[in-house]
Amino acid sequence: MEAYLALLRECQDIPTAAQIAARAGISTRLIFERFVDLQSLSLATADYAFAMAKSQAIVHDAEGERPARIRSHVETRAETCEGWLPLWRVLVANQARLPQLRTRLGIFRQAVMQRIELMYAPELGTLPALDRRDLLIALEALIDFESWARMREGHGLSREDACQVWIRMIDRLLPPTPQEARP
Repeated sequence: MEAYLALLRECQDIPTAAQIAARAGISTRLIFERFVDLQSLSLATADYAFAMAKSQAIVHDAEGERPARIRSHVETRAETCEGWLPLWRVLVANQARLPQLRTRLGIFRQAVMQRIELMYAPELGTLPALDRRDLLIALEALIDFESWARMREGHGLSREDACQVWIRMIDRLLPPTPQEARP
């Protein structure tokens, strides 16, 4: 799976069994002793990558002051985007070919939404249900992988400058923090 991920980071296509085996230094036969087909390997690799990304995205400052929560969330999300953007693009591009990927992508997006809800609970808690839902959708779109890619690749922003864009925009989108929620 590590060889598979390394190849995905280098190109936008799902690698062949021969490419994966060559990168891993094993025989193609060994791949098919462990996995029924490349689709099974692809799904297992996606699950492995999502677990790795989740373990790397440790929650910090969820109870802190608003600026600390926003910075912590953005830094963690930026790290995820930097490391996993190539894989994300391949998974999205191939979800029609591997329908189970669509489910996995949905689970990952739901985890992002839950993280947003956790990090901005004081502010989101002040909103009516419909406004809360709309803000969650807007925040998730703002910090999407492709948003990160547009800032970094399309606009040539440094990592720090891209983080600052997200920090300023999240702060502007969030309603005021209630006084009683501040430590």
